[in-house]
Amino acid sequence: MKPIAFVLIVFISFSSCNDGKKTKSISVEEKTASATVIDTAIYAERGLEYALNSQAVLGKNLMQAIQKDGTIGALSFCNEKAYPLTDSMAVVQNVRLKRVSDKPRNQNNQANAEELKYIEAYKNGIAKQELPEPLVTQSDTKVQVYYPILTNTMCLQCHGQSKDIVPSTLKKLTFLYPKDKALGYDLNEVRGIWKVTFDK
Repeated sequence: MKPIAFVLIVFISFSSCNDGKKTKSISVEEKTASATVIDTAIYAERGLEYALNSQAVLGKNLMQAIQKDGTIGALSFCNEKAYPLTDSMAVVQNVRLKRVSDKPRNQNNQANAEELKYIEAYKNGIAKQELPEPLVTQSDTKVQVYYPILTNTMCLQCHGQSKDIVPSTLKKLTFLYPKDKALGYDLNEVRGIWKVTFDK
């Protein structure tokens, strides 16, 4: 048998064995897209954990201040210790933490144009009764995760409607924060967002 004829027979036999079987190939683009989705989900989970850990520590210390000295004690805590405590949580978790708002109490917490977009997106979602999810952006080396800060009953003692806030608390607020914008909230509203930045 000539070599060419033998090769032809082998080819035909191989084709017959695979007849009717469909093979599915995955492109490089599909693999990349799938990996990106998985990475984003992992980053979202990490960022959410960092934000909630920090929020839990702040909330615990805030509650202790309220139990000890009432709402006035909470104001003193927020004014003097919230920033240092947030910074220490950032160091412990090896991330950068920011709390920003469209209506800040401390003007250093004013959201920039990019952050305002995320705040607005969360407001729209809450208005539609959607459960908030962490939002992720990425660069080549960094990840940023955003998550909303929602008002609860405790928050409203200092962030609620002016008419519902104890006069002595309102007076203290005016003294500590002459440019305060963080009033007028109701329950379960977006008061701001966490912005968590960390390395890939």
